[in-house]
Amino acid sequence: MSKILEKCVTQLCDFLSVSELFNPRSIKLSSKSFNYNCPLKVCNDIQAGMEQINLTGAIFLDFAKAFDTVDHVILLQKRKNSGIGDSTLTWFQSYVSDRSQYVSISDSSSLPLPVTCGVPQGSILSPLLFTIFINDLPNVCKASTVYMYADDTVVYTSKPNLPQLEEVLREQFTGVEKWIADNKCFLNTDKNVTMLFGTAPKLHKLQTPHLCVRTRSNNMLTTVTSLKYLGMWLDPNLSFGPHIEKLSSKLYPKLGALYRNKSFLRPAVRKQIVQQVLMPAIEYGDVVYAAAPQTHLQKLTTLYNSFCRFVLQCNYMTHHCDMLNWPSLDSRHTLHLSNLVFKSFLGSYHPT
Repeated sequence: MSKILEKCVTQLCDFLSVSELFNPRSIKLSSKSFNYNCPLKVCNDIQAGMEQINLTGAIFLDFAKAFDTVDHVILLQKRKNSGIGDSTLTWFQSYVSDRSQYVSISDSSSLPLPVTCGVPQGSILSPLLFTIFINDLPNVCKASTVYMYADDTVVYTSKPNLPQLEEVLREQFTGVEKWIADNKCFLNTDKNVTMLFGTAPKLHKLQTPHLCVRTRSNNMLTTVTSLKYLGMWLDPNLSFGPHIEKLSSKLYPKLGALYRNKSFLRPAVRKQIVQQVLMPAIEYGDVVYAAAPQTHLQKLTTLYNSFCRFVLQCNYMTHHCDMLNWPSLDSRHTLHLSNLVFKSFLGSYHPT
């Protein structure tokens, strides 16, 4: 019954969306938005900066135990500020209150302690409550762009030169740290990293192609050259070479295992495995990495052709043009991009 009730309460998401109380830079986990909406918009902004011969600096934030540190008093106050009625607010106060926790090891258990922070684990409402809690974070970053998908948050901006870029990012990160302290949250200091994006010639001209952004404790944020963001591996030039390399290295062993056991698999089973297990890995975010150089994309095309040969029981020398049963990988990418454009025109997809 509790799950059914929680499912009904998610209508609050519709209320906040219609009332335009949700920050447009926040992707709601309870909605049907694609979770590569964030990397699509972020990568598009970075590529736009490259076209203007600008450098783009990004800070990727990592919240420590994000869902466990949501302060109930602050959460309820933010809900009250959203225009929620008193009776509804009372229900949510009852929902998060009077909960306890204890530790059990073998036959021994600790005394129960009251839970004063955190959203209930395993709850359908947990992602929605956390999204509401951090909904005002972008308000402290007026000079940059913030995108949030649950606790995956990125702050970025573009400037013509490195000194200007670092100055803006330092100021923005100071505001973020103040917001973190005011809302009783914590950041994983070792996992907060920066990344510098730009064209290869632009980055090559820099003597030190990294960002100098310090925390309030005077520690320097680490600058990385490769980072996994919502399932997509990013690199400074947005070539998506690391993403395709890691994707290939993950799928080739699986394909090899399937080939070794193909005698036990019927044709229908082989097709189902490829369509439901292997292809989603390739097609995830293909509208994001579609602009990668052809030399990188060809690696995925070769891998895809191997999938087709496995399903159709073709000889490994069979040319892809002879495998007429399946469309080419380029055709599949074009279809996904067309769907994206179509949904954008309909208004059901919002990469704001």
